[in-house]
Order: sequence, then structure tokens, then C-alpha cells
Amino acid sequence: MDFELRILGSSSATPTANRHHTAQVLTIDNQYHLIDCGEGTQMQLMQYKIKHQRICNIYISHLHGDHYFGLAGLLSSMHLQGRHTPLYLFGPPGLLEILSLQFKYSGTNLCYPLIFHELDTTSHKKIFENKQITVHTIPMEHRVPCSGFLFREKQKARPLIKEKLPSFLTPPQLVSLKWGEDVTDEHGNVLVYNQDVTMEPKRSRSYAYCSDSRFKPALLPYLHYVDLLYHEATFTDELRDRAYYTFHSTTRQAAELAAAAQVRRLLIGHFSVRYKDLTPLLTEAQEVFPQSDLATEGSIFCIRE
Repeated sequence: MDFELRILGSSSATPTANRHHTAQVLTIDNQYHLIDCGEGTQMQLMQYKIKHQRICNIYISHLHGDHYFGLAGLLSSMHLQGRHTPLYLFGPPGLLEILSLQFKYSGTNLCYPLIFHELDTTSHKKIFENKQITVHTIPMEHRVPCSGFLFREKQKARPLIKEKLPSFLTPPQLVSLKWGEDVTDEHGNVLVYNQDVTMEPKRSRSYAYCSDSRFKPALLPYLHYVDLLYHEATFTDELRDRAYYTFHSTTRQAAELAAAAQVRRLLIGHFSVRYKDLTPLLTEAQEVFPQSDLATEGSIFCIRE
């Protein structure tokens, strides 16, 4: 099953000639999850040949324009191109009001169901679940209500060792073995021990998206051992005071959080326009956490099983 992140935008408050506003697409089992939708997102989707009609869920972290100004346009394009499948939208209080006003005065009546879920940005809660994954909110610390998102694969089935399976097992018993249960008779006596006929399941994967926020060590319990962590890193550490004043983080702070959480890999993004060359930001992060990368436009990060 695919578990792949594509970066569409990496700039902070204003875009540059080669850096767009924040947007990412997480592909899980051939379904697209769009995370934030800054200005220009649908152009980036076309640039990288990502069919926006296959987007199933959209997650908006907060109501600063560089994270959602592209949303109304994208929803309108889906409407004009005849989308009929439901679209799930997760966002902070106020987002539905903004969209409703835009659609009211443009006379737009979407031809597909838009199912909105308002986020509680102050807590860690499950907001979505299907057969493959769960999605939880991560409470950030920003100037306006802001949420990150934690995507986790569910526990996977244990592979059966065919040559060790007794011939008398029924299909329901085989399913039980796959999910870690022993096979028993009507009296509770064990007929087949799970550990004797199955192998360890493939590892479940995870991705954490930490949007705009001050450095917040309280996030550690949510981030421990995730495979891939994206954390905003608007400034280098020499501007730590400015980062705190503007409710942002530095590259060193993002790396310190990644190291403390023992994640496998860190992505930094949301770069200030003051940085034409991003090398100093990457260098600073890698001094603390060597497994750091830049979340730059077009980059793809695959999470392996």
C-alpha cells in the first residue's frame, strides 16, 4: 500500500518566484489527502499531474491565508468539472462561514456533497478513520486556533505460514489467526497457537504534520517514533526571539523536537522569504538531527513498510 508525501508548497506568509504557499498531498492506498491549501495549490496539482478529483479529504490547519486561500478556487474547480463523490473537509471554526459567504455571492451551489468537520484545535482527537488509517489532531500554539494532523496506519494482519496450517481450519479461523488470535474448540482448548503458524505483521507507518506553532515540547507524546515528521521552521535559530514573538519555530527547535521524539525523519518547511538559499536552514537542522530534509516543491518522500 502506498504511503507517500508530495510537497506542493513550502513558503511562509508570502510566496516567492519558486516557492508556493503551504500545501501537501499524502497518498495512502491510492487515495489523496490534501493537507493545507495555500494560494496556487490547484496549479501545483496540475504541475505534478495530481488529479484533484481523486482527493478524498482536505485538512486545513488554521485560517491564515497562506494555508487556505487556495481552497475556494479548488472546490469551485471540482464543481465545474462535475465532481459527484463526497469530499470531506476538516478545518477550524470559521472556515465553513468563510466558504459559505464566498459561494453565496458567487452564486455557487456545489454539485457534490461537501462534508465539513469543525476541529477542536485545543485537543488531540480522532477526526477520521477508515479501514487503513486513523487521523488525529495535534494542538499547536499559534496566533489563531491551529491544528496539526497525525496519520497512522492501523495494525496489519499477520501473514500465515501456509505449510504450517492444519488442513481442518475454516476460513473464519484463518481470519482469526491473521489478527493474532489462537484457534480454540468449543471448550476453550487451544487447537492452533497463533505464534506457531503466523509471522510478525508488516510495520504500520505514520506521518505527523505540525503546522505553524511556537516550539512546543508538550507535543512529544503525540510524536514519539513517527516515521516522518513535518515541522514548520520559519527562521534560523539566530532569530529565535522573532520566532517566539510571531508564534513560529526555528530550524534548530524543529530538530530538537524531532530528536527528543526519536522520529525516523524530519522535514522542515514554511520558510521565510528572507532566505533565498535554504542551505543554512538545512545545515542547522542536521547539526541537531542528521535525518533532516527540506520540504521543497515537488519533493516526494516515501514511507516504507
